[in-house]
Amino acid sequence: MHRLTTFFLFTTLLLWPAVSAHAATSVRIKDLARLQVGQEIPLTGMGLVIGLEGTGDGRQASFTLRMLANMMNRLNVTVDPNAIRVRNVAAVSATAILSPYDRKGNHIDVQVASLGDAGSLQGGTLLLTPMAGPDGKVYVQVQGPISIGGFNLGGGGGGTVRKNHSVVGTIPNGGMVVNEPERLIDVNGHVQLTLYEPDWTTAARTAWAIDEYFGEFGLAQAVDAGTIQVRLDPQFSQSHLMTEFMADIEKITVVPDLPARVVVNERTGTVIIGENVSVSSVAMSHGSLKLKIPGDAAEGDLFSGGTEVVEEPDHLHPMINNFDVGAMPTVRELVRNLNALGVTPRDLISILQSLKTAGALRADLIIQ
Repeated sequence: MHRLTTFFLFTTLLLWPAVSAHAATSVRIKDLARLQVGQEIPLTGMGLVIGLEGTGDGRQASFTLRMLANMMNRLNVTVDPNAIRVRNVAAVSATAILSPYDRKGNHIDVQVASLGDAGSLQGGTLLLTPMAGPDGKVYVQVQGPISIGGFNLGGGGGGTVRKNHSVVGTIPNGGMVVNEPERLIDVNGHVQLTLYEPDWTTAARTAWAIDEYFGEFGLAQAVDAGTIQVRLDPQFSQSHLMTEFMADIEKITVVPDLPARVVVNERTGTVIIGENVSVSSVAMSHGSLKLKIPGDAAEGDLFSGGTEVVEEPDHLHPMINNFDVGAMPTVRELVRNLNALGVTPRDLISILQSLKTAGALRADLIIQ
């Protein structure tokens, strides 16, 4: 009984927004879409970590010795890789993400990970390493001490104590931007808005709201379900005016058109029901429960051989197992009635799945 009560209360809370008026669903464009002023660039590089206390790469990682020899040769120190005997050096990969807002001279965090058989990167320092994007262009130079947040301790009897992953670390603010990412804003062209949840209606409403706000028809156009193109006037060529223009766009409110959607989680018994979810004419039987949603189609003989009890949904008695609801009810009303009959979350999920299979559930059913 406690489980049923908990589910009923939880379902009521989930369905509460669906009862609210549409006026309460206005959302800022800032929360619906992002301004495509540029794109993030993934960066990679390979470098050497030195200063390790006997936990560096072994001789099996021959590429580490070759990298060390090449570095020394660039410093006018000629050395044969086969003659190198060190255990305080490790080859690592360096990775980072360059934001479109990062400018030359900015510093970013860089992650490093061992490429060879090093035991730990604790106490190591990464030598100067260039980091390039997919286009091969170097955007960041990184160097500095590595923070791993973990350790490996070996005991005399062969036992070890380990905390976290000691061959992966971070260099906080260790990467310096040397080349800026390309900007996608053309002051004589357009800037794009990309919806987080592509939808044709929402895209059209967003374009219309921008036009209405600035009082200029055709300023914004919905290119597709996920993209709105906004024309930039030459008057915004100055950076501070462009910033104000972008800020004005972000604060415009739009009423998004939410798709009819039902999300169920079989593991937890959670059911989340969105707005505008209705059920068409159907008759079904689930165990001892008989359900009929009337319509123009013939009812068939699903309820033959039994007594059908027809009552208004708001006056259902918890012990009634047969009920009839009005034509095209919302799923909110259906769930409310099923809860009144003592239907368990698992049974409710099965009923929703069956309704979707029969084509009676007018919504996307997402099962997690």
